[in-house]
Amino acid sequence: MASEPDPQQQFSLFDSETPEAAATAGAAAPVGKFSNFVVYVDESGDHGMATLDPNYPVFVLAFCVFYKGHYSEKVVPALHKFKFNHFGHDLVVLHEHEIRKEKGAFKFQSRQHRERFQGELGELIEASNFILISCVIDKEKLRARQPELPPNPYHLALAFCLETLYELLQEKKQDDTLTHVVVECRGKKEDNELELEFRRICDGANRLGERLPFDVVFADKKVDSPGLQLADLVARPIGLHVLRPDQPNRAFDVLTRKFYCSGGRSQVGTGFEDWGLKVFPQAPESEKPR
Repeated sequence: MASEPDPQQQFSLFDSETPEAAATAGAAAPVGKFSNFVVYVDESGDHGMATLDPNYPVFVLAFCVFYKGHYSEKVVPALHKFKFNHFGHDLVVLHEHEIRKEKGAFKFQSRQHRERFQGELGELIEASNFILISCVIDKEKLRARQPELPPNPYHLALAFCLETLYELLQEKKQDDTLTHVVVECRGKKEDNELELEFRRICDGANRLGERLPFDVVFADKKVDSPGLQLADLVARPIGLHVLRPDQPNRAFDVLTRKFYCSGGRSQVGTGFEDWGLKVFPQAPESEKPR
């Protein structure tokens, strides 16, 4: 159970960073064979097609794309300070499901502490600069379209996200170097299938018909990766927004300014449908390549 922290003794999460510095993140030419970006991936929902959860019949894949300088110098220390402030140590791994269900370390001693924790976590996500690429698979519509042999929702979402990631890195002039895509281990069979599909897409089986300069890295579920934890926190709010767009969703409201969008940095918060947020299947005209 999390003890009650003293707000007067908390660490300041983020050191100052000018908007100009954030806006030019990633603009510098990469040094060596690696790009200036790293990608952390998580999912929400079950990718199986045999049965559907009537309350959550979608599968969501979320790519959080970080500029390595901002990630290592700002995001990582800020997340650890956040944990020190609320738990007294930094070994707690943030999982959306456990936070939502108030399990384990997230059984707070008071409502005030829970609300402060959730509020500051939202502020941390908002202050962390990353570009969000996601895909939501409507499994009910997918199964209706191909009832005999519906495709794997994870593989469908992965292809879209990798294609969009490549377009983003072209925009950032980082497409000639290697970018690592970090995913959480799910099991030997699932990981082998995912790696095979990942490499198939990157070898040219994609909408762009290009070889994609990405490599997949598998991380143990217990690893304390700030990037993976942030990806875990953003996936479900995206799915809930697609399922119930008229329902208040403060977490998604924060994410709207992080989605990869058609108008670039000057128009963040708009134009992200079918760019940073793809929903599939939709009406036929919405599924055509951009």
